[in-house]
Amino acid sequence: MRWPVPAVVSSPVPAVLVKLGPLDAGRIADLRPYLDLVPDPRARRGRWYSLPAVLLVCACAAVSGARSLDELAEWAERAPDVLLAAVGIRRHLLRWRRAPSRTTIGRVLKAVDGDALDRAVGAHLADLHDASAQAGSGRRRVIAVDGKALKGSARLTAARRHLLSAVAHHQTVTLAQAEVGMKTNEAAHFQPLLEPLDLDGTLVTFDALHSVQV
Repeated sequence: MRWPVPAVVSSPVPAVLVKLGPLDAGRIADLRPYLDLVPDPRARRGRWYSLPAVLLVCACAAVSGARSLDELAEWAERAPDVLLAAVGIRRHLLRWRRAPSRTTIGRVLKAVDGDALDRAVGAHLADLHDASAQAGSGRRRVIAVDGKALKGSARLTAARRHLLSAVAHHQTVTLAQAEVGMKTNEAAHFQPLLEPLDLDGTLVTFDALHSVQV
C-alpha cells in the first residue's frame, strides 16, 4: 500500500481524497466511474459494500474534515439516507440502509491499491480541469511538475516521504502525483507521471534535472 502521506501523520485518509473538494450528488455521480477502475482487493464472498461506495463515503467524510478512522466512521454513521443512496450503499432486504462500520472502512483503506486510487482520482480531476479550461477564457493549459518532501511525514525508522506532483497552474489542481522516495529518484518518475495525462497543446514546466528524460 503506497499512499501520499496525509496532512496528519496518524490519519488513515489518503490525501488524494481530501483534494477532491466539495462533493454534491452530481460530483459523486461523475466520480464513481473513475473509482470503478480501482481493483477491489477483497474476496467476493461476504462482500456487501462495493469498493466505490466505501471510497465515496470516505471521500465525502474527508472533504467534510474527517481525518481519522473514528471520524470517518462517525461521519458515515450520521450521513443521511439520501446521501448513502447517492454513494451506492445498498438497501437491506429489511429496507434499512446502514453505512459501513469503522472495521469495514479500516479494512478497505488498508488493503486498497493506493497507486490505483491516486490514478483514478487524478484522472477525474484532470478531466474536470480540461472541461473547465474549454469553457473558460481559452488560455493555454500550463502544468508544473515538481517534487516536495512532506513536512510531518517522518517516522523514527524512516525519513520524510517525497512526492512528485503535476499541478495545473490556473486552478491549482493536482492532476497526478507519485511517491518517489529519495529526491534524487525524481527523474525516473517524470515520464510515467505524465503518461496518463492529455498534454496536447499543454505547456509543461519542470526542473532542469528532468531534461535528461526528454
